[in-house]
Amino acid sequence: MSSALDLGGVPTRRGRGPLALVLALLLLAALAAGGWWWWSNRDPGPLPAAEAFVTAWNAGDPATGPVAGTPAGVRQRHEDLLVGLGLDAPQVTLTAVSEPVEDSATADLTLRWDLGGDRDWTYDTQADLVRGEDGWLVEFSPAVVHPELTEDLRLTTRRTRPERADVMAADGTPIVTDRGVVEVGVQPSRVEDVDALVDDLRDLLDITADDLADRIEAANEDAFVPVLTLRDAAYAEVEDDLFPLPGTVFRRDEVPLAPTAEFARALLGRAGPVTAELVEEHPQRYAAGDFVGLSGLQRRYDEQLFGLPGLQVVAVPTDDAPDDTEEVVLHDVAAVDGTSVTLTLDERVQRAADATLAGETDHPSALVAIRISDGHVLAVANGPGTGGLDIATQGQYAPGSTFKVVTTAALLADGLDPNATVDCEGEAVVDGRRFTNAEDGARGQIPFREAFAESCNTTFVGLAGDLATDALATAAGWFGLGGDRTLGIGAYTGSVPENEAGTDQAAAAIGQARNLASPLAMADVAATVARGAHRSPALVVDPDPQDPADEQALPDEVAATLQDLMREVVTDGSGSALATVPGDPVHGKTGTAEYGDETPPRTHAWFIGYQGDLAFAVLVAETEDSFGGRVAAPLAADFLTRLAG
Repeated sequence: MSSALDLGGVPTRRGRGPLALVLALLLLAALAAGGWWWWSNRDPGPLPAAEAFVTAWNAGDPATGPVAGTPAGVRQRHEDLLVGLGLDAPQVTLTAVSEPVEDSATADLTLRWDLGGDRDWTYDTQADLVRGEDGWLVEFSPAVVHPELTEDLRLTTRRTRPERADVMAADGTPIVTDRGVVEVGVQPSRVEDVDALVDDLRDLLDITADDLADRIEAANEDAFVPVLTLRDAAYAEVEDDLFPLPGTVFRRDEVPLAPTAEFARALLGRAGPVTAELVEEHPQRYAAGDFVGLSGLQRRYDEQLFGLPGLQVVAVPTDDAPDDTEEVVLHDVAAVDGTSVTLTLDERVQRAADATLAGETDHPSALVAIRISDGHVLAVANGPGTGGLDIATQGQYAPGSTFKVVTTAALLADGLDPNATVDCEGEAVVDGRRFTNAEDGARGQIPFREAFAESCNTTFVGLAGDLATDALATAAGWFGLGGDRTLGIGAYTGSVPENEAGTDQAAAAIGQARNLASPLAMADVAATVARGAHRSPALVVDPDPQDPADEQALPDEVAATLQDLMREVVTDGSGSALATVPGDPVHGKTGTAEYGDETPPRTHAWFIGYQGDLAFAVLVAETEDSFGGRVAAPLAADFLTRLAG
């Protein structure tokens, strides 16, 4: 019986092959179809939805992500929460997503807000996710933005102004610091006669007041219409006449000011109410009402002087919140007060320099003084004729015959004997170009030292051909001309390129051609002669300290000879205007640089020199056919006399 079962019950291999294969293939196809249906229709979980929401939020609009509710509604809620916050959108990071419990899950988020000034605010929050018919969605609520936010609160910021720091002198005295002022204004409701008041104000305050009447008439009757801000001392001079005028009103304040209105004005610049342009450019640093540097050194170093504003992030009640809703301070960053900028300016020397140039209204003028022993710049003055420009440190002018100090250094290093006889003829012609002396003077055969004292152009033009074409550029480097140190203010140190033989070198030898320098650079030349070595000048010593090892000696015997020659300029030459200045002997060099196409040509008048431990340069630019000995030298004498007084 068993055998029959075996035979009858178990088909042979040939008998079962085709049928079994077909059945197996059908079974596999069915299983594959069912698996694909299961795989394609399985729930991917909340993670992709959380990731998509974070991506949308980081792109600036969380409503474009998978959110519950309408995108427009979510977008409006998001905007309502942040209105008035004043911060860029946060950087959102997804840190974890919980395992789903039925149809809900939770996403852990980290938010980082940039508060400006390398400061940020970072905290953790959560977002709830729900599973709907179309998959997982984020339920956006105020708590997603911050866990302490509710429907009755929104975010805002409060700003704390830092204390502006002073500009200090190296001796510890303040240069720019808070000083008392009086704001003169008009209250329209108190004005009896607008035109009469404007005329009186124009006369008393020496202002144009072109639009003042229109501003008074257009203003609210109780408004404060600003007219002018006066220092306390200036207000005291006009108070008796100004105060009784019907309509005038006054506000006292303190603002950062230098000792006087003229004190190194172009260099220091000014501080005042921040402009709309600066607020737009630096919204995290400035806000309306801030007092900031607007020009000059105060603008250049404003980031340091101004400091960093403090910032509170506060949850405040919405407009329709219950009356008992309280605000919540979520984050508080203290203001960081500014730190001082320290300069080498000396108040006494600067005041003397300012006073010296006060009357030079017709031409651009400048005066720079350097302490020889340490290279500290003690005064940077620009006259009224400069139009507010700082030509003292950044002007680019041909140095004229003051450059003969450099040319003489090159000649001495090349072997010139200062007592050698040289030609000082009325003219010298080089490659067809005619060179003459001031007022066509001629002295014939004279010692070189006399030619230097009288600034004989034809002598230097004749000797220039004996020098290598790179000799003047090399010698200029001994005096710091063309150096890379900008003193923290972008100062111009000059340019003396290598010359071409012939007229280019001849003109360069007398400070013309392509030679350029600032008054600061030429004061540095005088200081170098006095100390016998070049030491880079210093002006901003904090945050720009000078390298104490920065000193390079002049070639042997060059300094001593130049010192003698510059003394003879004052005692027996073109700088005689300083011969009777009180105090130590004065050494100097006059200079006149021609420019332009006029006949006679316009000129820049120079004088550089030193007395005791003080080196200086004076420039009166764009004069009408004048000379350094006639214009700049008397100003130098006045400056030294003021210091001696």
